[in-house]
Amino acid sequence: MNQENKYISSISVAPMMDWTDRHCRYFHRLISPNALLYTEMITTGALIHGDKQRHLNFSEAEHPVALQLGGSNADDLAKCAKMGEDHGYDEINLNCGCPSDRVQKGRIGAILMKEPETVAKAVEAMRRAVNIPITVKCRIGIDEHDSYEFLDKFVSIIKDAGCNDFIIHARKCWLQGLSPKENRTKPEINYARAAQIKSAYPELNISINGDIKMVEEVQEHLKTFDSTMLGREAYQNPYILAELEKSVFNNDNVMSRIDIAREMIPYAQQQIKDYGTPIKSITRHMTGLFQGMAGAKKYRQLLSTLPHIDGADSSIIDQALEGFR
Repeated sequence: MNQENKYISSISVAPMMDWTDRHCRYFHRLISPNALLYTEMITTGALIHGDKQRHLNFSEAEHPVALQLGGSNADDLAKCAKMGEDHGYDEINLNCGCPSDRVQKGRIGAILMKEPETVAKAVEAMRRAVNIPITVKCRIGIDEHDSYEFLDKFVSIIKDAGCNDFIIHARKCWLQGLSPKENRTKPEINYARAAQIKSAYPELNISINGDIKMVEEVQEHLKTFDSTMLGREAYQNPYILAELEKSVFNNDNVMSRIDIAREMIPYAQQQIKDYGTPIKSITRHMTGLFQGMAGAKKYRQLLSTLPHIDGADSSIIDQALEGFR
């Protein structure tokens, strides 16, 4: 099937559990028209046996948006990839990078880097099932497997299965002995190893992920890699996406912080009306919008407390903005 990735973007926002839900993605899309957005990781079991609509629903405004799957069974992944395509997603991404103990038990995430043949089989099955791109997100290594040769073997086998797009988190993870939180900081970042992969496979689209926090860092990485993926910085300081719109995409038509917050009001009203969504489920993603600006602390406090008051609705966004009038 023809699966050329039409949605490659120089900037993307990482899939982050409990963070990049559909409300977060709608918010990020207001800030950045050009970034590629990812869902949280959704396991094959959750889609096959759970509430498929709840897991897959998203706003048309989010495009381009990729569905990240967690799983190891090729047939189940193919079935879920087809669900994602039928639901309108632009890309299916397989998680081979999450270090969580919980997902390891289900042979999901970074543990799959020890089984490149399993991943290759899954990629082949998903490619047969859909017409949209299949991509893989991985680490530079895991546990004692901390070498270029290990990563090269993994990428080579998956490439031969038909995957042309890799997101490489440039920090090895320890599956035993470190928590997921510790895995975000303790193993040393190693962009050079990912750069070796890009040099060895220039035909592949390689996105770099891990500890990217500044516009200047993004610009530097784009000299080597095809794309950069921002994680926690895009969540905690989301307006960096607007700065990247200007510097990377030459888009000067970005919305102001205040206008972005105001645009979230009708969205929140609709979500409350249609789904009974608690306002806190939406505003929790907006607290970092004014980071670094005078009045940011008060805004953050209001947006963190007002949603928990009985009867709170979308009007609390306006209340939180009063300090910027």
